[in-house]
Amino acid sequence: MEREVLVTGVGGQGIQLLAKTLALAATREGRYAMLAADYGGEMRGGPSKAGVVIGDAPLKALPILPSAWSGIFAHHRYSEGVEERLRTGALVLANTPLVDPGAFRADLRVFAVDAMAAAKRVEAPNASGFVLLGAYNALTGLVGAGALVSAMEELLPPYRKQHAAANARALEAGAQALEGVAA
Repeated sequence: MEREVLVTGVGGQGIQLLAKTLALAATREGRYAMLAADYGGEMRGGPSKAGVVIGDAPLKALPILPSAWSGIFAHHRYSEGVEERLRTGALVLANTPLVDPGAFRADLRVFAVDAMAAAKRVEAPNASGFVLLGAYNALTGLVGAGALVSAMEELLPPYRKQHAAANARALEAGAQALEGVAA
């Protein structure tokens, strides 16, 4: 099994931390993972993209993914070219209302989550990226939920450690947002 995900959004949505958390959780569970980051020098508002590959054996995918099994669209801005790289039948997670789930190709399996609303409900207003990651993981089952929390806690820099509990609630809120939905 080798699964690829392309993540796209704007700086400040947690795109890079989302991708690093998924890759680290997979490696902590004994799988292989590769991460490729693509972002501008801006901290907020600029383009932010990442690619993660997870597999049960040494990976064959390239660092820059020409095609992918799935995609997370956190924002419509800077997402050009990503949809075209998704294979037929790919899973898409769209962050509504920033991304229109009806705008994707008909051959994709599109799921929608209002990550900002879910993050606010669990008093984690800056953790919409983790809501998306929790929802994505609930759909795909790529890693255990506990592995995501552990990886997130490990990756938080010392000056952000106070956000660990809120981020964990956001991961859970994302998983619950798509509870019972079959991918």
